[in-house]
Amino acid sequence: MRKKRTPAKWITACRNHPMSFLQRVLVFLAAFITFSILVALIVYILVMGVPNLRPSLFAWKYTSENASMLPAIINTLVMIVLVLLLSVPFGVGAAIYLVEYAKRGNKLVKLVRITAETLSGIPSIVYGLFGFLMFVVALHMGNSMLAGALTLAIMVLPTILRTTEEALKAVPDSFREGSFGLGAGRLRTVFRIVLPSAVPGIFSGVILAIGRVVGETAALIFTSGTVTGVAGGLLESGRTLAIHMYCLLNEGLYTKEAYATAVVLLVLVIGINALSGAVAKRITKS
Repeated sequence: MRKKRTPAKWITACRNHPMSFLQRVLVFLAAFITFSILVALIVYILVMGVPNLRPSLFAWKYTSENASMLPAIINTLVMIVLVLLLSVPFGVGAAIYLVEYAKRGNKLVKLVRITAETLSGIPSIVYGLFGFLMFVVALHMGNSMLAGALTLAIMVLPTILRTTEEALKAVPDSFREGSFGLGAGRLRTVFRIVLPSAVPGIFSGVILAIGRVVGETAALIFTSGTVTGVAGGLLESGRTLAIHMYCLLNEGLYTKEAYATAVVLLVLVIGINALSGAVAKRITKS
């Protein structure tokens, strides 16, 4: 009779199999290539941009001589805040309904999920055209920060919705059952038990949304415009940092300043991501 292999022997045999070794090599190679590309991009931006940083690039007022990026930095931060205020409540609220309140197998839930996945794949230039026709022309907002924020809020809403939904699904059902067993209602369970446990996943969606807002150009050119100064109000035009860099490169006269802008944009994204991660950890611990 053939002897049965124990689980430990099966694991050892699988590890010694040639295909297993090949798979490990391919996975390691894929990780190495991905990491190398990321490092190469960061090093290239720093090498080309850091030597071109100078105090005049952070002047309060933009001129053709200093090509200051400070107004664009301020506009970018304002745009991030506006987009998050407009998209996060709706995205998180919709995800809570889909996971906690909607019945399983509900056709409306399936429709919302399919719609969110479809919206995630639409090119940003299409969102820009929609925002231009809807907010700039139809609602008479003109090229303004509000028109750009509304357009970007629609763009990032599917991302926040899907990531929040997956984060809520990852919370064990035992948490909910324990809360119900102690006499808590559904609303209290959701906001006191489920949401705090899903905060890291929700913040990952917020970070992705921030990254898209910071790097977006096509949609904002049609909606928020390319005015070089700091926007004095929600209905005034202003360019973000990504649009500022695009305009500098497009003119062909400020290539060095564009590389310096790329460095600041990189630092801004890393800083916002680090801050969001720190806030998520603090909320989770508390």
